[in-house]
Amino acid sequence: MQKTSKVYIAGARGMVGSAIVRCLHKQGYTNVISSDYQDFDLTNAAACDAYFETNKPEFVVLAAAKVGGIVANDTYPADFIRVNLQIQINIIDCCFRHKVKKLLFLGSSCIYPKLAPQPMKEEYILSGKLEPTNDAYALAKIAGIIMCKSYNRQHGTNFIAAMPTNLFGPGDNFNLKDSHVIPAMIRKFHEGKIQNAPSVELWGTGTPRREFVYVEDLAEALVYMLEKFEVTPGAREEEKMFMNVGVGSDITIKELALMIKDIVGFKGEIVWNSAMPDGTPRKLLDVHRLTELGWKAKTTLPEALKLSYQWFLDNWKDARK
Repeated sequence: MQKTSKVYIAGARGMVGSAIVRCLHKQGYTNVISSDYQDFDLTNAAACDAYFETNKPEFVVLAAAKVGGIVANDTYPADFIRVNLQIQINIIDCCFRHKVKKLLFLGSSCIYPKLAPQPMKEEYILSGKLEPTNDAYALAKIAGIIMCKSYNRQHGTNFIAAMPTNLFGPGDNFNLKDSHVIPAMIRKFHEGKIQNAPSVELWGTGTPRREFVYVEDLAEALVYMLEKFEVTPGAREEEKMFMNVGVGSDITIKELALMIKDIVGFKGEIVWNSAMPDGTPRKLLDVHRLTELGWKAKTTLPEALKLSYQWFLDNWKDARK
């Protein structure tokens, strides 16, 4: 991939897509194009085809997706599987028909079984039952991986995929109805501090363990994969065309809550609502393949949380909430 190559980011206004655009510009790429739902409907096959025909991208990153936390996934499973499958089918097939040199499909660590051995290796995909609260979203992402793999096998395409762990950072969603754990905690503790509340309620027991990667680090990893990672010729196993992206370590949700509470400066108590679901007991990715490729995350969790809270303070008026 050359600095002048035309690189299309689908979903560029989202947290991940916007971070990728920033990273590409920072690294000197001069022909970056992008779209989001405000430009055209990615679930519309004809609109996707017209965009590819007009713009003729050489490299594509599929970062567009319908995403949300535990409650959103559990409440709207039909929406999550339908929208994500439609987007994936349209973009992946367009990449084939319009002869894109490389596609990077963005998946999720939720593709792995609920009780998968830890840390989770790429070959654990489809080896057990999924977490039921987000199985619709997970199945859509699994379908995307298999679709990329199938195009590689049948048509000789160069379609790769990345499975990131839990993400957070600039551009995050702070709507408490469908946000992920870190932005939800940041908002709850901040509002608790402003209101001088005696306590803040958090969902679950706090015992599950989670791994987190700062979205700016993720963007660097994805650009690195675009530059360095190729489909292994003749390889048919899923793990040969995708890899995990994470930091290789995890913490409990309770430890995370105490860390964010301290960064925000909330002085009250934490009340755990154990009636709400915990989700998967542990989600830690095995990232040795990405490490062997030559990439490692740079930003520590405490540093990234401080940066995220500062972004929240600076962008509250325009943030998703």
